Parts: sequence; C-alpha cells; structure tokens
Amino acid sequence: MQKRTVDFSKTEQVHLVQTADLNGAGRLFGGVLLKLIDEVAAIVAMRHTGRKSVTTVAIDNLNFKAAAYNNDLIVLIGYLTYTGRTSMEVRVDTYVERIDGMRMPINRAHIVMVALDEEGHPTQVPGLILENDIQEEEFRMGEKRKALRLERQKGGF
Repeated sequence: MQKRTVDFSKTEQVHLVQTADLNGAGRLFGGVLLKLIDEVAAIVAMRHTGRKSVTTVAIDNLNFKAAAYNNDLIVLIGYLTYTGRTSMEVRVDTYVERIDGMRMPINRAHIVMVALDEEGHPTQVPGLILENDIQEEEFRMGEKRKALRLERQKGGF
C-alpha cells in the first residue's frame, strides 16, 4: 500500500453561518460546527484511503476558542496528523474569516477515523509521508494521543 503525503488529502471547506445555524444566544450552535468538522474529517480520510466508507471512532479533542455569528464565514481546514494500521487522526482547525481575509481561530479538533472494507470491517490505511519537522511533531503527538485513548479505554472511559 503506497504511503501518501499530508497535503494529498488536505481539505478546506467554507460555510456561511445562517440563522438556522444559531442558538438562542445568537451564536453558532456547537452541534452545527461539530457536524461540519466531522464532515471535513471524513473527506480527509476518504481522500487519504481512496475509500468511500470511513467512520468516526472518536473525537479526541474539541476546543471552542471563540464564537461565530450570523453571516460569518467560517473556514474549516482538515489534514492528517497520524495514521495507524486501520485508524487515522485528522486535525480540523476552524476559523472565522473577516471580510479583509484575516482568519481568527475559533476551534481545533482531533478526530479519529477508521476505513472500512466492503463488509464494514476496519481495513488497512496507507501510511503517511512526513515532509517536515512540524508534520513529524504532529505525528508524535498523534501517537501520544492514541496511547492516552487506549489507556482511558482500559479504565472504561
């Protein structure tokens, strides 16, 4: 199975926040943002694996840093940080893009995805080609997050 670069599957999606996306306080619903994050993570995983069937296994980290409001443009950028045998960790950063093009971070998430074969069983994924120090560090951090997830599972979490 041929390894792929981080940039091979990197995905950027833009969403215009509309009234139906808002909660009672006039801010973007966390659940709406979570749906968009999960969608971007799935697209990254599908591109990396070349498979239409991937599934979310865990949301390892989801940090809300700031709000988004009606008519804001939010930009979601997803890319792989780690691959195991059947699993992949996708980092999705979300920004509000101002009219002048400046982007302000509002969320960061790490999503664990698994590729599925035709019978719905986990299947091997391509490895990741790391092209710089930042990607190597993100991969190491992904390994640490995986170890922590496995440790939490032992404790029933």
